Amino acid sequence: MKSEIIIRTETSADIDAITEVTIAAFKTLEISDHTEQYVITALRAAKALTLSLVAEVHGRVIGHIAFSPVSISDGTQGWYGLGPVSVLPSTRNRASARP
Repeated sequence: MKSEIIIRTETSADIDAITEVTIAAFKTLEISDHTEQYVITALRAAKALTLSLVAEVHGRVIGHIAFSPVSISDGTQGWYGLGPVSVLPSTRNRASARP
C-alpha cells in the first residue's frame, strides 16, 4: 500500500527541503545547468513566487512546484510560468495525492 501524498503551500520551514529536492531532481539530467535551486531562491527573494507548493509523505517533502509571473512579448498581462518542477527520483511515478 502506497503512502498518501499531501499537496500544500510551502512554508519557511520547507525551504531547505525544497532546495535538497530540487538539487536531487535535476542532478542527473543532461539538459540541466544545475541552477534550478538558485532560480527558486531568487524568485522567493523577489517575492515573485505566485504559487509554491510542496508534496509530502509522512512529513517529508518529496516534491515542489513553482509558478511565477512572466512577461509575454506582446505585453499581454496575467500569464504565469511553471517551473521548476522537482520530485525526488526515488518517489517518482506515484499516483495517490490529495490537496
